[in-house]
Amino acid sequence: MKIGHVMGQGRRVGYARVSTLEQSLSMQETALKAAGCELIFKDHGVSGARSDRAGLADAIAVLGAGDTLVVYRLDRLARSLIDLVDIVTKLHARGIAFQSLNEHIDISSAYGEFVLHILGAVAHFERALIQERTRSGVRAAQARGVRIGRKAALDDQALKEAVRLLHQGEKPEVIARKLGCGRSTLYRYLAEVKSAA
Repeated sequence: MKIGHVMGQGRRVGYARVSTLEQSLSMQETALKAAGCELIFKDHGVSGARSDRAGLADAIAVLGAGDTLVVYRLDRLARSLIDLVDIVTKLHARGIAFQSLNEHIDISSAYGEFVLHILGAVAHFERALIQERTRSGVRAAQARGVRIGRKAALDDQALKEAVRLLHQGEKPEVIARKLGCGRSTLYRYLAEVKSAA
């Protein structure tokens, strides 16, 4: 962090978001102004699940070391704990503080840093649970005979047809076109057949 830029001692930049155009940003804006935000960036009618929020991107772009990003509530910034921790950790690495008015979280303080570490541990645990549930789901599906991954480009019947046409002198690019697959896919399947023979 640059000398003279103590975390949380620079500008206070607000970020406000509502999910639908019918909702109003005025309550959030009023609270952010009262909290001393010099600039307020907004996303009106934008889901928190979207990663391409222009208002948030603009807010993050203007923040520098020593500044603080302020939101009215945590769910205005992110829709999951994992996303929240990712965003706040990236800000923290740049010397930018984060404050949520409703939850009284301010990572420029020792207590706030402690909360960030706890949230990070919980997010890590949540990621591990998601990965384990995914692996368990895949194993259960495979046990039921469900094929995981992309559907095969050529089934056994199409492969037999490809071999037959090849033996009749048909060019591989013509065969691939007839079977609706790429030439490299056809070559790969034919190589597998040859190696299995």
